[in-house]
Amino acid sequence: MLTFFGILLILLGFASIVIKPFFKKVKDLEWLTTQKSITVIIVGVLLSITSGIFFYAEPGTAYAVQYPWGGQKAVFQQGLKTKMWGRLIPIQFEIPVKYVIPNKKGQLGDQSQYAYVDKSRQWEFNDAVKGKIATSIVISIDISDEKQFLSVADRNKTEKNLIRSRIIPNIDQSIKNTCKLMAAQDYISGQAADFDRYFQDQLENGMYVLEEYTENQKPEIIGDSTVTRTIPNKESRQKRFRIKMQNGEPVRVKGNSLKSYGLTVVQAVVTEIDWEETFDNRLQLQKEEVAQTQLEKQQAEREFYRAQKEKAKGEAEKAKERARLEKAQIQQTIAAETEAKVAEFNLTKEKKQYEVEQYKAKSKKLAADAQAYENQRLVTAGLTPQEKAEWEYKTAVGVAQQLKDLKLPTTYIEGSTGNKNSGNLLQSLIGAELAKKMIEKKK
Repeated sequence: MLTFFGILLILLGFASIVIKPFFKKVKDLEWLTTQKSITVIIVGVLLSITSGIFFYAEPGTAYAVQYPWGGQKAVFQQGLKTKMWGRLIPIQFEIPVKYVIPNKKGQLGDQSQYAYVDKSRQWEFNDAVKGKIATSIVISIDISDEKQFLSVADRNKTEKNLIRSRIIPNIDQSIKNTCKLMAAQDYISGQAADFDRYFQDQLENGMYVLEEYTENQKPEIIGDSTVTRTIPNKESRQKRFRIKMQNGEPVRVKGNSLKSYGLTVVQAVVTEIDWEETFDNRLQLQKEEVAQTQLEKQQAEREFYRAQKEKAKGEAEKAKERARLEKAQIQQTIAAETEAKVAEFNLTKEKKQYEVEQYKAKSKKLAADAQAYENQRLVTAGLTPQEKAEWEYKTAVGVAQQLKDLKLPTTYIEGSTGNKNSGNLLQSLIGAELAKKMIEKKK
């Protein structure tokens, strides 16, 4: 721009000097002197020289400066730099390249002077499905190696030529190879990340060498596991490709990578794919089928959980009934054990009472024997006739009274022991009872 203005001023200066003699009588041009014309020429020369010597390096841009005498240098920093009438080849540090799917009006959206934007092309996947692929790629130049940068700038002349002759062909080849590696159905089924990975790897490190192979299709089981049939698949007749491997590494096409030009792939992703109409229709049917399957699955799960709930409810009721029966059983067991223990206690009590009665009977018998022995001693010791008569009278009266109050068994059995001197049992009982009465009276 400065050069243009400088040349324009130089031409105006010379023109004023040339036409001045023809307009000497014109008063309006008296101010246009020869000195002023020379000043304009000098300013024009200075502007031309300044623009040829200096240039302003914009930030984020590398410059290759090629001098008229054959030398060249690289400028990577912004600011005012010298070029000495040399040629400038500006290349951005990072070059954005985008393929965009046009809208309904055929427009590509927002444009930028720093980005290369073009409409996307249609590519074919290995299942013969086609689609327009929109991509976003960012390529970075290597500013650490000045020699390589100057070589790339010298061979490509301009940034636009570098994009069209080097970067875009590599992008197209990478997309083409990646599309051969997978089917459109695989892409939408979860392999989109693999597509991006293959795409970026080939773009930066070189194209894969692909080899064709035959895929053996296994018969699909329909219904019962004992009955199988093969479902015809039109896609199986398409060619299949895979990456040729050697020593665990993919084989690549030599000399065909951006890395060989000192370029690095910062970003390479697929942003959108506009599938052909037939595939869109098939996708819609698949979505509806998946939605129906999900609905049926949810219904089946709901029925399953409902059955589980009923089963759990039945188990809970069963456990509740079992607990009730066990409680009743425990109560009955405890009652039976209590009853058995009470009976055992009563038996023990009866035994103890029986023993007590036995001891009481023995005590009474001993007391009666002692009294009888005492009476016998009194009789043996001798009594006066009067005392003896009184004793016999009291005894008779007492005996009569005792016999009156005496309670004897209504039935008794008399046995013989073979001893003639043994007394009658009834006499013994009467005597014992009389003795008992007499003892109680004395007390």
